[in-house]
Amino acid sequence: MSAMKVGVIGIGNMGRSHALQLDKGLIDGATLTAVCGRKDQIEWVKNNMTGEVQCFEDEEAFFNESRIEAVIIVTPHYSHPELAIKAFAKGMHVLLEKPAGVYTKNVLEMNEAAALSGKVFGMMYNQRTNPLYQKLRELIQSGELGEIKRTNWIVTDWYRSQSYYDSSKWRATWKGEGGGVLLNQAPHQLDLWQWTTGLMPKRVHAFSRYGKYHDIEVEDDVTAYVEYENGATGVFIASTGEAPGTNRFEIVGDRGKMVIENEELTFYRLTQSEREFNASYTGGFGEPECWKIDIPVKGENSGHRGIIQNWTDTIVKGTPLLAPGEEGIKGLEMANAIYLSSWLNETIEWPIDADLYYEKLQEKINQSTIEKKNGSNMI
Repeated sequence: MSAMKVGVIGIGNMGRSHALQLDKGLIDGATLTAVCGRKDQIEWVKNNMTGEVQCFEDEEAFFNESRIEAVIIVTPHYSHPELAIKAFAKGMHVLLEKPAGVYTKNVLEMNEAAALSGKVFGMMYNQRTNPLYQKLRELIQSGELGEIKRTNWIVTDWYRSQSYYDSSKWRATWKGEGGGVLLNQAPHQLDLWQWTTGLMPKRVHAFSRYGKYHDIEVEDDVTAYVEYENGATGVFIASTGEAPGTNRFEIVGDRGKMVIENEELTFYRLTQSEREFNASYTGGFGEPECWKIDIPVKGENSGHRGIIQNWTDTIVKGTPLLAPGEEGIKGLEMANAIYLSSWLNETIEWPIDADLYYEKLQEKINQSTIEKKNGSNMI
């Protein structure tokens, strides 16, 4: 069977990485046959690719003339839904870089187009390939933790310098990127937060600081408090201005606590349900017996390559898709709710008002005064 013909649109930092993996034959069953990007990006492709690759600067020509069967979209955030919809209309399978988009209104349209097309739609949620989070999800779904009471994720190891933000004109602007740490760095954690626990919030109250640590107009520091349908609560903290940063994910249930930190999964397992202990214990001071268990985690964290391979295998072999594209809206809806809550200083309930969010985002864009004299448009 001949390899599936894949194209990449957007040959910035991540686009180059994905293109190279395909060009070097690291993805079984797929080969790179076309790219689309700016003139300088095309020059890089010509100087670095070993295979025969068609090069396009015009996206319409890319979609109409490349004869690819599938496309990886690695362009600035706002364009993700629009380009995915075009690809589905051309009968192409799609793998989309995170985030799914900037606002949920057009992401819903993208999901509808994907469903109508019948093509395989994947999201580049490469952290889902991490055995740590896969094992955490498995344990929670099996009932080992019991009913979840609280989630807490501190993810501040996304440190970025001012020169990082200055490197590209689109970065850290409402018009170019649509947000800051929530849309650029933390989409993986927002996805894993709900994917591992199986819980989506029903309300959120959030506090964001814009340009707290950098000369930017979007948020670089966020604290969000959420409530779930079952009464559990959660806190999500993210920043690009702390060094050294922390990455600690903690989930508490009535059968104990699970913690991921420093690439280790620890289960503080109660020998008896806390709720049962609370109802039956008569000794005053006391608490359930707890065992500290270092959970063995096996397997490769295959990252971006793993997601591309899984997407290819789904198309070619019918393998279950690890990160369905339609699920991209979940993390984005959480991000939109956090933004809206911080803008309005109100508690936001699900489902969020997508029209109101879009309106407020346009206000942010129209009020923007930032001008970047240096930097490129590279992703």
